[in-house]
Amino acid sequence: MSLAKITSVTGRAVCVPGNDIDTDRIIPARFMKCVTFDGLGEFLFYDVRKNADGSDKAHPLNEARFKGATILLSGANFGCGSSREHAPQAIQKYGIRAIIAEGYAEIFFGNSTTLGIPCATAAREDIARIAAAVAADPQLEVVLDVARQEVRFGGQTAKAAVRDSARDALVNGRWDAIGELIDGLPAVKTTAMNLPYLAA
Repeated sequence: MSLAKITSVTGRAVCVPGNDIDTDRIIPARFMKCVTFDGLGEFLFYDVRKNADGSDKAHPLNEARFKGATILLSGANFGCGSSREHAPQAIQKYGIRAIIAEGYAEIFFGNSTTLGIPCATAAREDIARIAAAVAADPQLEVVLDVARQEVRFGGQTAKAAVRDSARDALVNGRWDAIGELIDGLPAVKTTAMNLPYLAA
């Protein structure tokens, strides 16, 4: 399988403000009993989006105007807490394709990158500018340009850094290590056939 080269992500955005948004808030632990990750999207931010009876609380992801947004805006140290892979999986399964925040927890950043989710870092004031533009026009097209490390929105531009190693993996289609192993399987088999101690 050939991995997609993720040079940019274009879509509408939604801002979930706050610093230190941990993985338990992103996906509560009780929803991690699944066999596959497929249904996790519906439980994204569940405890801050839903009341005990399942009705909606006031939350950006519950607002009709932001339905279908594919770029998530947030604050500092996003994805901190436990190292659960379920957090970026829930974000992806919900439909988010990129995140722009002030900073990320290390393991969350790595888990997101291996799912092909660019995690760009931007200054607080620039995220506030993007969020304000999106609040004024939720249909606004936002472009996270991974290759050029910038965000374009409503005629404006902001810097959005993507760590060198992650950017290289994303733009060159090398973001999934397992996918790379599978791609290299024919070469492994060819090499194995030419090894005398395996060919015997």
